Amino acid sequence: MSEGKKMTSSRRHHLKSLMLQIAASWLEQEANEIAATKEAYMEEKCPTPDLSGDQAALMEICKKLYQALDKIDEDRYDAEAKVAKTDKEIEELKLRVVELAGVKKPALKKVRMSADAMLQALLGGKHKVTMDLRANLKQVKKEVKEESTDAVGDWRKNIEDKADRKKMFETS
Repeated sequence: MSEGKKMTSSRRHHLKSLMLQIAASWLEQEANEIAATKEAYMEEKCPTPDLSGDQAALMEICKKLYQALDKIDEDRYDAEAKVAKTDKEIEELKLRVVELAGVKKPALKKVRMSADAMLQALLGGKHKVTMDLRANLKQVKKEVKEESTDAVGDWRKNIEDKADRKKMFETS
């Protein structure tokens, strides 16, 4: 089809229904082939038993069938045991892979918490902890200064006051 022309919706639906019909016929044909091969296999491997004969011959056939069933049951049990063992090994190997690979920890996010909230998170929700961490800090008393209106322009006095404050912090 050319790029300029678009397919009409009725044409598209018609083609879609044709494709679905073809696919349905293929599926039906495949199912018939599978049934035919299954029937041919069963005829080849399991011929119809010869039931002609006396009771002793029939009993012998039944004994052979029971022996075959017992052998099949043993094989099935052995196969189930092997599957269970390999499943267990697979689980153990998966756990080892996880152990060797390690758990990837997500990137930590910065969270602002108060000291009380941190202590409560560390100690658990049962313990109620309130602690004023600021109470242990040394408090600096502010000196009350009388400033005159005419000394506002004196910048030297401001610098001296700041130097005095700095000395207070350095000596403590």
